[in-house]
Amino acid sequence: MLTIHAAHGLRTAWDAEPPIKGSAVAVQGDRVAAVGPLDELRERFPGARVRRWPGVLGPALVHESALPEATSAREQVHAVLKSGATAILERYADTAELRAAAARGGVAVLPHTRPTAIVATGRADLAVFDEAGACVATVCAGRLVHRRR
Repeated sequence: MLTIHAAHGLRTAWDAEPPIKGSAVAVQGDRVAAVGPLDELRERFPGARVRRWPGVLGPALVHESALPEATSAREQVHAVLKSGATAILERYADTAELRAAAARGGVAVLPHTRPTAIVATGRADLAVFDEAGACVATVCAGRLVHRRR
């Protein structure tokens, strides 16, 4: 199912200023189908589900430090997803259990950090942050994996 994610503002990269109001991201499977004004995306994809989020929508982050403490590797990966990250550095995925949990969750394991951006046909890794900087929602490879209630 195609889903359109919209928020108060959109940043295709976190260093882009200011957030673009009225824009959204269309996601099909694990890929970004299109980026543009919400009205245009709704016209282009009339049967799409529209999710509206409070805050600013942008590319998901790369978790650049040790994974949070938790009782299992699965919970460590889930804590990363709750922070708005969908990638971890391989030096912190230092056990078979962590690598397996990351793979099951769709979390990318990277040799080094990289810039993140939302681009058409790119992997649909998105995060929404509220005004206080808290993660509201995380989309990992097109799947909604975290949302704050």
